[in-house]
Amino acid sequence: MKGCDVEFFESDGMRIAYAVEGEGSPVLLAHGFASTHAVNWIPTGWVRALVEAGYRVIMPDMRGHGASGKSHDKADYTLSAMAGDLVALLDHLGEPGADLMGYSMGAMAALVAAMEAPERFDRIVAGGVGATLLDPKRDPGPVIEALTADDPSTIEDKGAALFRTFADQNGQDRKALAACFEAVRAPFPVAGLGRISRPVLVVAGEADVQAGAPGPLAERIPDGRAFTVPKRDHMKTVGDRVYKEAVLAFLSE
Repeated sequence: MKGCDVEFFESDGMRIAYAVEGEGSPVLLAHGFASTHAVNWIPTGWVRALVEAGYRVIMPDMRGHGASGKSHDKADYTLSAMAGDLVALLDHLGEPGADLMGYSMGAMAALVAAMEAPERFDRIVAGGVGATLLDPKRDPGPVIEALTADDPSTIEDKGAALFRTFADQNGQDRKALAACFEAVRAPFPVAGLGRISRPVLVVAGEADVQAGAPGPLAERIPDGRAFTVPKRDHMKTVGDRVYKEAVLAFLSE
């Protein structure tokens, strides 16, 4: 599938890019850190799968990413601000509600959106997150250092080096990403998970050491359930066929 046409709107002073594909019941997709809507959802087969299942797929470039506005101030990248962008995009499109799926950073924003605007979302899929989200000590330092390093060959942390490589491959503004990463690695509002009133599917790969197991996170959500994608790590889970099958079954319940 080729890239979708990109349009723009303003959300709280930030220019947000988005694309829409298909007709039917709306599903809003929030991509992961250092990615874009085009990278996270098109080559991985998600747009095709959802459109063929009868959904209208709505995909923003999250603030600081892709064609959206880029600030170098970490105050502009709170998860609440990102959640607000998701709600504002529904308002812009005249959609009273939608299903919502986020991956990694996008899943964090999706969970916060479910806390702050439950009336706008039907079912929530939080992919690429798990037990590690419950840890208040999530050090952003290695990734920030990797993103801001003049010479990528000097990066010693292998996990951080992958983020740098991914950012460069996607032509991202690394200073904006560094500010974003510092903000999203702040302690997650775990207490709010117990207030989520919508059904939530938490998905993580069996070998995803970044996310951890999905069960402990799902257990904090009143109508949460967990799904583990066999043998997949953080990067390979997102396009996995088993992941798609689990999500489509969940959305159709």
